[in-house]
Amino acid sequence: MVLSMLSACGGPAPTSTTQPTSAPADQPGSAATSAPAAATAAPSTDNGQKVKVVWWHISTADVDKKNWDDMAALYMKDHPNVQIEITVLENEAFKTKLATAMQSGNPPDIFQTWGGGTLQQYAEAGLVQDLTEALKQDGWGDSFQAAPLSIFGSDGKFYGVPWRVGMIGFWYNKDLFQKANIAATPTTWAEFLEVVKQLKAAGITPIALGGKDKWPGAFYWEYLAVRLGGKDAFDKAYSRQGSFSDPVFVDAGKRLKELVDLQPFQEGFLGDGFTESATLSGNGKAAMELMGQWEPGSAADSAEDKDAYYKSLGWFPFPSVEGGKGDASDVLGGGDGFAIGKNAAPEAIEFVRWLTSVENQTKMAAANIAVPPVVKGAETAMTDPLLKQVQQATANAKYFQLYYDQYMPPAVGQTINDATQTIFAGSATPEDAAAQIEATAAQELK
Repeated sequence: MVLSMLSACGGPAPTSTTQPTSAPADQPGSAATSAPAAATAAPSTDNGQKVKVVWWHISTADVDKKNWDDMAALYMKDHPNVQIEITVLENEAFKTKLATAMQSGNPPDIFQTWGGGTLQQYAEAGLVQDLTEALKQDGWGDSFQAAPLSIFGSDGKFYGVPWRVGMIGFWYNKDLFQKANIAATPTTWAEFLEVVKQLKAAGITPIALGGKDKWPGAFYWEYLAVRLGGKDAFDKAYSRQGSFSDPVFVDAGKRLKELVDLQPFQEGFLGDGFTESATLSGNGKAAMELMGQWEPGSAADSAEDKDAYYKSLGWFPFPSVEGGKGDASDVLGGGDGFAIGKNAAPEAIEFVRWLTSVENQTKMAAANIAVPPVVKGAETAMTDPLLKQVQQATANAKYFQLYYDQYMPPAVGQTINDATQTIFAGSATPEDAAAQIEATAAQELK
């Protein structure tokens, strides 16, 4: 039963610097061209036993790959008994490969995780190690900011640790806004729709969207639900005191349809994935993209002129929705983390402990890698002004909602992604989409 649920795992939101969860993540900022951080030397624990550690990550941007490669090389130099074997996977390929590995009961020793319901199910299936006791040693657990760490635990047990946290917001092209005579970024949904109209009138594609991947589109519906209903609406639906077909979730679909009806996306957006949408953003072919902190790194990777891309880049939070009960500071986001497979040797935990040390987090933050950081004190090294905006918005949030497809069981998350795409495709009404989500939630959320 559990394994069948795992195989149904829909998909975490992007996250990697270059390719999302998902969940997406990549690295932003104007200074994304900074050299990878030099890792702090690791204490030797060589006991003479040769140990191989298999590590799957999704940091596909060149700067991120080099950073992890360099850190692994340094660790192996100081721990000659440890051999770290790295596999780098694009986000969607990672999800597929990991699902297969989990079904076979042979997870990698260290792998990317976004926490939430998917990680919890891995834990319930005994496929990942319980890190609770390890976190109590040498103040490792206390070194993390509480909110990012909480994503990877439940009921006092932790099955992963974060290495970066962030939020979803709009990355936009300031030059294209200027061309359309848009003087200020929108702060309300009504203003946002007007901005879309102004961009279209100027002959500019307003929004890049990777509709094929589904989770980028789901961000819109989820954020609208956060703005319209706030924490209370979600908690009621999740706890079964309410439902995902309650008016607030239907209204989220109706607001989304308002946007879809303006036809703001690139031609063929339903067949494009995140890679294609990031390419459009990186090359000034669309004015906005709703995405996480990994967007700049991903878009810059495909930009013909990286300097021009970064120079024109701006960011603003998801607009408030008129009449909504959610606070304008509320955030939809998540974090990137690492989990430890059930068969991993203790050296895998020690390597992750070292990766997330304040010394290494600080150096990576200074180089715009692993930002915003999750270890206390490392945020002082951030230099990129846009990422500082993201970090401050995250820190100031009164309510931090993990991506729905990560927070809830995989079957519900997948249904949310599937159902919201039907609104983009015009094949279902907001009421129908909400009913589809509720039908799955009623089965999965007991």
